[in-house]
Amino acid sequence: MWCKKAGLAGVATSRGLKINNSAAVLQAVIEGRGVALARSVMAGDDLAAGRVVRLFPEIPLVSALAYYVVYRPECAHLPRLVAFRDWLLQEAAPDASV
Repeated sequence: MWCKKAGLAGVATSRGLKINNSAAVLQAVIEGRGVALARSVMAGDDLAAGRVVRLFPEIPLVSALAYYVVYRPECAHLPRLVAFRDWLLQEAAPDASV
């Protein structure tokens, strides 16, 4: 999807190392092992600290993928669940500094 948005054709995206763990991907980049596609929410702290930089900041890609917080309906008002949900929403809120 990113290659298409960047106008790149003929890139063999099926080749190369694939890591299916966001933290491991960012750690590999921090260690100088290459470049990666990463979600802003996952890379935000590393970007802010200068451990990684956006290679092409002029090519943002909004993903159709999403995360969901799920729980049983009867648990919706448990104080620990409400506290976690509220904290998670605050943490996931868009941050203008990233």
